[in-house]
Amino acid sequence: MPPKELLIGGRWTHATTGRSEDVVSPFDGTTVGSVPVAGVEDVSAALDAAERGARVWRETPAHERMRILRRASELADERAPEIARVLSAESGKTITEATGEASRSGEIIRLAAFEGTQLYGETLPLDANPGTGQDKIGFTIRQPCGIVVAIAPFNYPALLVLHKLGPALAAGNAVVLKPARTTPLTALMLAECFVDAGLPDGVLSVLTGSGGELGDALVTDRRVRKISFTGSTGVGERIASVAGVKRLSLELGASCPVVVLPDADLEQAAAAVAAGGFVNAGQVCISVQRVITHPSINGDFLDALVPKVAAIRTGNPAATDTTMGSLITVAEAERVRASISDAAAGGARVLTGGERDGAVVSPAVVADVDPASPFSQEELFGPAVAVSTADDWDAAIAQANGTSFGLGAGIFTSDIAGAVRAIRQIDAGNIHINWTPLWRADLMPYGGLKGSGIGKEGPRAAVAEMTESKTVVLHGRPW
Repeated sequence: MPPKELLIGGRWTHATTGRSEDVVSPFDGTTVGSVPVAGVEDVSAALDAAERGARVWRETPAHERMRILRRASELADERAPEIARVLSAESGKTITEATGEASRSGEIIRLAAFEGTQLYGETLPLDANPGTGQDKIGFTIRQPCGIVVAIAPFNYPALLVLHKLGPALAAGNAVVLKPARTTPLTALMLAECFVDAGLPDGVLSVLTGSGGELGDALVTDRRVRKISFTGSTGVGERIASVAGVKRLSLELGASCPVVVLPDADLEQAAAAVAAGGFVNAGQVCISVQRVITHPSINGDFLDALVPKVAAIRTGNPAATDTTMGSLITVAEAERVRASISDAAAGGARVLTGGERDGAVVSPAVVADVDPASPFSQEELFGPAVAVSTADDWDAAIAQANGTSFGLGAGIFTSDIAGAVRAIRQIDAGNIHINWTPLWRADLMPYGGLKGSGIGKEGPRAAVAEMTESKTVVLHGRPW
């Protein structure tokens, strides 16, 4: 594809650095495209434009914002096949998964566009306060934050970009987007949909290049009122420490557990784990990383799981019969392979998979994993599932809650009382009964507890987080 340019305030331009870099396929190293390498001067230009755009967009009626966003959603629908092709090529995701992701893009924009028109306030019963009669009326109203910095990851370069852009724009904010360095082309193609739909000048910028060089300049600028970040816990902590007084949404790391109780449907549980642990080569924050079983059914569960995982077909992401693509880089594949090897050296058993070929790691099931080991405690972000056992309910819950993360969890049981107990006792932002945590409806609130972050995504929740509330008191008498 032809070289892309930066988007600064809705206008395509070259980077002030004069530099560009190739975007390459992680599967075979071929060049997918080229993008500019932005510098701090481009950050300043984008924020200058955002100041102007935020004023215009804030004063634009919600119905007009919705009209423009709905047009952008139509363009995203029309361009979905080409977006999917580029998405697959730059991320290593299978064309089947990429097509599914691209086809959801328009719907996320539409959901956000609607929610942006539903910014209700509330009336305040001021006369309930002693000393206040009925001579005052109080109410709240919501307004845009102003300038939003959105920093998106590589693993879902369409959906996770739009879960930030859609709500921020729908709520009336100007946005400066920093997509992942490995997958910028998808973000630029989606931004083009908004520009072509008639988004006013200044409202949207997209900066490509190094997060290390651009990140601090973006998040520390006093003009920025809101930051929405998805990525590692370490980077999230860094943002929180330097950003200053700003609203933060941080979608961070995870090590999601699935508990399989003795009364569970083991075939259903094994099929769900075989899907939930290996979509997008396990590079999903809500991917199944840990399975906790009772010793009485552990062997039967593994007998059901291993053949399903072994049947996953790796290979060229562009081939329709490939069911799992590559990791995002060879270095990431080497890291995941080393983690599996370290687990085996510590006494775990690799029942299938774990071999590396370039950026591809074959899907792995690792049994007898020590729950305290790094293989359970740290986020793997790769195609391997750790299986451990717990002798009773309390031990299973302790394992499920026994990491610093709390994003998603699943439990398989036929006992309603057990399901209710899990809902109340598992510390995770998303809990699934008789399914794995790798399930997400775009409209639902989504976010974690503990080290998995703060804030919620999902159009309704995100639109609320992209706005600020003001309290208004109308005084009928001057005392």
